Formats: sequence, C-alpha cells, structure tokens
Amino acid sequence: MINPDHMPGFRRRIRITPAPGHVLSEVEDDYHHMSVSIHHDNEIANIVEAVLVRAPWTTCPGAVDKCEQTFTGVALRAFSERKDKAFNCTHLFDLALLAATHALDNAPLVYDVFVSDPIEGVRRATIYRDGVALLGWTDANYRIIEPAALAGTKLTDMRAWIDSLEPAQQEAARILRWVSMIAHGRTIPMEKQSDARRMPPSCYTFQPERAAVAQRIGKILDFSDGTVQPLDHYMEKVRCDAEES
Repeated sequence: MINPDHMPGFRRRIRITPAPGHVLSEVEDDYHHMSVSIHHDNEIANIVEAVLVRAPWTTCPGAVDKCEQTFTGVALRAFSERKDKAFNCTHLFDLALLAATHALDNAPLVYDVFVSDPIEGVRRATIYRDGVALLGWTDANYRIIEPAALAGTKLTDMRAWIDSLEPAQQEAARILRWVSMIAHGRTIPMEKQSDARRMPPSCYTFQPERAAVAQRIGKILDFSDGTVQPLDHYMEKVRCDAEES
C-alpha cells in the first residue's frame, strides 16, 4: 500500500449514494466524468438516467441512450446478468452495476484508486474504500510483480484470483484491475491512442461503425498536484449545504 498524496499518477474516484427509491453512482478520473442514476422500487429499475460530463470521444454521447435502454425495467439483482457490455460505454455499464449492487445500502460508499506513474517501468496501484486501503499490487508491462501470490499474472488474466475472493474484495479487485489498465494511457503518446479504428471492439465507441468516425476530444485532467481531486464538486456541494443549514 502507498500514500498517493502529491505523487504523480492516475486517480479515479467512484461515489455511490443510495437513498430511498434512488441511487446515484458517479465516477471521475483523468479522462472521464459521468454518472448513472436509478429510480427503483427496491426491486426494479424503473428509470435509469446516464449523464456524460466529460468523455474522450465524439461518439461517446450516444452511449447514454444505450445504457438507459440496457437497464431500464431490469431487476436490480439481474443487472450483472446483462451480457452486452461491449456495446455500451464500459464506464457507464460499470457504474450501473455498482449502483444496482448498492442501491439498498444505508450509507454512501467511496472508492479511491491510485496508480503511480512508472518508475523504471514499475507502477504501484492501491484502492481505498471510504479512506481505508483494501488492496494493492505492483506491476510492470501489464504483469503483476507483487504480491508474491500474484507474481507473473497478467492484468488481463486475473479472473480466477478475483473469483476466489470474498464478494466485497471481488468488487474492489475488479475496479483496481480495470483502473490499472486505464492508467497506462498517461504514458502512451496521444497520437497512438487517438485512432479508434486501432482499438478492439470492446465498448460502444470502438464498435466498427462508430470507430470509423470517432474523434478524440475531451479535457484531460491531472490530479497529481493535490489541489483538486476527482468528484470534488460533490464535496464542495456538501460543504455549502452544511454552511446553509
């Protein structure tokens, strides 16, 4: 585990806020800022609303309707059974699953993930839940170095290990694995990650019909200096509401 304060690296924050009949799931990182809101009757997702505040491709906004169509009318417990993730925005899809999983929780939940920039090719990744470090590993070239139990395992080949964990740890491990992969974008030259046609068809934008026309857009943020953190807009609203009350 590492303390990421003021260290250069990739940061992602996920906040899930449940309330009676409603749950909001939000994410922000260097490249993305989006949310999924679900109105439910404790069993069925009656209304699903997806919002893109910041996304990396011109075609991404079309994924809003796709997400809403995918999950509206679906039982909360059945969200994980949907098999069309590759035809959705993967980030909205994951937010919807997290929202459904925690829709009946009694309190908000915050995940913070930090993946350091490489030092001699080595990155260190840690995930925190409500400020408490849960899991961490070191990787180089998409392959785990530490802990010893995972040494040599590719980031793309961790399913068996993740499935062996207890449910809460599984959720954190899946998030950490995904963010560890996204974080590599910080060191890939922009010209090498701006042609969607070169990407595998793993999400809404990278489907062939959209990859052919997708253009790279979106403001990229770096939270490394510590002055602003992902989803700080939420914490500012909480502060203002507290002052008004």
